[in-house]
Amino acid sequence: MEATINLGSTVRHNSVCPSATSGTLGRHLARRLVEIGAWDVFSVPGDFNLTLLDHLIAEPKLNLVGCCNELNAGYAADGYARSRGVGACVVTFTVGGLSVLNAIAGAYSENLPVICIVGGPNSNDYGTNRILHHTIGLPDFSQELRCFQTVTCAQVVVNNLDDAHEQIDTAISTALKESKPIYISISCNLPGIPHPTFGRDPVPFFLAPKVSNQLGLEAAVDAAVAFLHKAVKAVLVGGPKLRVAKAQQAFVELVDASGYPVAVMPSAKGQVPEHHPHFIGTYWGAVSTSFCGEIVESADAYLFAGPIFNDYSSVGYSLLIKKEKAIMVEPNRVTIGNGPSFGWVFMADFLSALSKKLKKNSTALENYRRIYVPPGVPLRHENNEVLRVNILFKHIQEMLSGDTAVIAETGDSWFNCQKLRLPQNCGYEFQMQYGSIGWSVGATLGYAQAAKDKRVIACIGDGSFQVTAQDISTMIRCGQNTIIFLINNGGYTIEVEIHDGPYNVIKNWDYTGLVNAIHNGEGKCWTTKVRTEEDLVNAISTATNEQKDSLCFIEVFAHKDDTSKELLEWGSRVSAANSRPPNPQ
Repeated sequence: MEATINLGSTVRHNSVCPSATSGTLGRHLARRLVEIGAWDVFSVPGDFNLTLLDHLIAEPKLNLVGCCNELNAGYAADGYARSRGVGACVVTFTVGGLSVLNAIAGAYSENLPVICIVGGPNSNDYGTNRILHHTIGLPDFSQELRCFQTVTCAQVVVNNLDDAHEQIDTAISTALKESKPIYISISCNLPGIPHPTFGRDPVPFFLAPKVSNQLGLEAAVDAAVAFLHKAVKAVLVGGPKLRVAKAQQAFVELVDASGYPVAVMPSAKGQVPEHHPHFIGTYWGAVSTSFCGEIVESADAYLFAGPIFNDYSSVGYSLLIKKEKAIMVEPNRVTIGNGPSFGWVFMADFLSALSKKLKKNSTALENYRRIYVPPGVPLRHENNEVLRVNILFKHIQEMLSGDTAVIAETGDSWFNCQKLRLPQNCGYEFQMQYGSIGWSVGATLGYAQAAKDKRVIACIGDGSFQVTAQDISTMIRCGQNTIIFLINNGGYTIEVEIHDGPYNVIKNWDYTGLVNAIHNGEGKCWTTKVRTEEDLVNAISTATNEQKDSLCFIEVFAHKDDTSKELLEWGSRVSAANSRPPNPQ
């Protein structure tokens, strides 16, 4: 989804009821969060942030969502930002900050603007030789700040009211401009103190537009046109940075104008419309969608829009892509083959301008259609045969519509969900760059809280679920109607396929029993266990009909070796990349 903030325009200013706390730092921060679209804030209370939480609750347009732990609060802000364009979380000093740090690092890797707010020490304690609780026992309070400096694009420590207004606004602006997380620490004694800088309603939030260098843009387009017009079989590939560049619509314009086939990198699934007649699937090297990899790698020119080439997306650095055949379009730079590179040229401007000058060439698309063979349909199970994972995902495919969104956990769900064909407007999210197992539980909470017009379908492995299971509680408390497929295959399957060992086997839980205990009769929650295809069909029918307003938790039992063929291939190649011996000295 596009971000809530529109660059170059004033955001609608939400007036709030005047109160005694109108002129305080806490109320100013609350208003700013409302203005930028972070209407739900994920929090865990601690003694250093309690007063601040009082002021956030006092803002009528802000909803405070209490989470079970800081890691999940950060993951929830990540998921929320994927839907609304920005997310926010509030934790306490150090014990909370270092707990949320992993989630903030993941948001940084995925280019998500998350406002991480920490309730900090009393302003009088800075610069003294005092030792505080929630610290490592040293009078230096900067440990948390120094940790966040590596995973945020801006950090401010607010321990003086005189410049608090400027510090907060500058930090929030930086998060939205850079599309990265920020860190704001606010001394625990400041949120409720009136100050003249907060005495009036804040100036409505504004971000200056980014404008491409016109000469550079024209030169880049001309060079790209010349490059592509020489090609017989050209292909377009969408990458994950289409989101941060806000260039999805411009990319579709180029697809329409060029006639080229279009593929998507695995981490960009959901950024390119898969119902488009030119869509040929996921380009993922050796584990690409059938016939897609062959078309991309045999092309004589390819344009990658916002790619990330890492060991995961390149399948252990095994892509057959050549630099001299590629146009690489970054959010603010265009590079043509081995030739020129044009800076301060923004992706959306470039793609839109290129679409107006490119001649239509459908040769590669026609070649794809010539060689394409539709995939086979998995056989039905015999009665009482253990359910196969490919059967499960055949039925999940039938559940998808423009009113649903898919959250895929790190693991074999990556590969199985990647093969789902997304209908128009169906959401899709997963965390490929950072790949933190357990991310999906919090992200599902946050995404569902933001995208109330969609029913979220989350596919989570048992190993990942054990990391972050607690915030099923928060989903129920928030009245969410997500459908969670808990795929129970007895271990960390993705790790098994990279390098097996006894450490990949985990203790089996009664997962539905756990969720029932968390439910405890409060709120709407329905659980079931699924062992056969007949069980699955009945469970899906109940979840989508009688229990359509409930959180539905479906535990699916699968054989420990029932994995996608793509994971087997990918795992062996990533394992080979990981185990390369040291280069000779």
